[in-house]
Amino acid sequence: RIEIVSVPLLGQVSPEVECTGVARFSLVQGSTFRVGDKMAALRVVVLSGNGRALLSTSKTTKTLTAKMSFATLPRSKKIALSTLGVVTAGGAGLALMLHQSVKASDLELHPPSFPWSHAGPLSSLDHASVRRGYQVYKQVCASCHSMDYLAFRNLVGVSHTEAEAKALAEEIEVVDGPDEKGEMFTRPGKLSDYFPKPYPNPEAARDANNGALPPDLSYIVNARHGGEDYVFSLLTGYCDPPAGVTVREGLYYNPYFPGQSVAMAPPIYNEVLEFDDGTPATMSQVAKDVCTFLRWAAEPEHDQRKRMGLKLLIGTAVLTPLIYYMKRHRWSVLKSRKIAYRPPK
Repeated sequence: RIEIVSVPLLGQVSPEVECTGVARFSLVQGSTFRVGDKMAALRVVVLSGNGRALLSTSKTTKTLTAKMSFATLPRSKKIALSTLGVVTAGGAGLALMLHQSVKASDLELHPPSFPWSHAGPLSSLDHASVRRGYQVYKQVCASCHSMDYLAFRNLVGVSHTEAEAKALAEEIEVVDGPDEKGEMFTRPGKLSDYFPKPYPNPEAARDANNGALPPDLSYIVNARHGGEDYVFSLLTGYCDPPAGVTVREGLYYNPYFPGQSVAMAPPIYNEVLEFDDGTPATMSQVAKDVCTFLRWAAEPEHDQRKRMGLKLLIGTAVLTPLIYYMKRHRWSVLKSRKIAYRPPK
């Protein structure tokens, strides 16, 4: 016996009765049931034990889905379902409250998306901009920020010739050794040397910057959400704090920096330097060039990766029809063939 509660009846129950409503009845395979004062003999075919049954007559066949009422459940199941609902609602509310609480810095601006020339899938870096960006780093940024993972040899063939890179390396003094007497000595830099550090250790860096540690710039565009968009916005986003906002002494207001207060003074401005190629050194141009340089520093393989991707796409386009032909007309024959042994008669 299957108990069917609150079943909507639509259509003809018998040739004489049009029934649209809700009935409450029990079904037994092969039994009859009453609707109003009429009797209708229906053939009951049980499809499964979860309350679904197929009711059919000589003219129509209907599938009725039983809906278990909450009121007919046992007391233990009612308590379990009620507890589950309360726990689910409480958990959802707690998650919503926690999500709202971590958004305390709603005044922080998110950097816009700028149309970088190297952002396209087949676009390469502007190597003239990389060269100017290195000049910005050398003359403006290198006094506080290190680039521990970049060597002078990495500049060869990208922004400088080998002779130019050697000349840049020889401008620095490197402590090397020990020599034959076991003593350290200084020598001019070589192509294999890495960019010099502005401070000997992190403690000295903090002491020189009011307790703030300047980050290494080797992978800064990958280490910050927004990449070069964030760095560009940060460099050009210094402004006076709005009314009601106070900034501690020694800090500078920047809406793009988390907390809106940054220990770094505005590093660039119009005509902060003169580019070797004569490009006007406006603030936006300086920020754009140094961001391009930092993108190359974080991904020296940027152009090579895109070239390899293009070659891969071309090779895939050429090989796909050949692979389809081999699969459809060669391998399918071998895969579907049947070997049968027929004994001689």
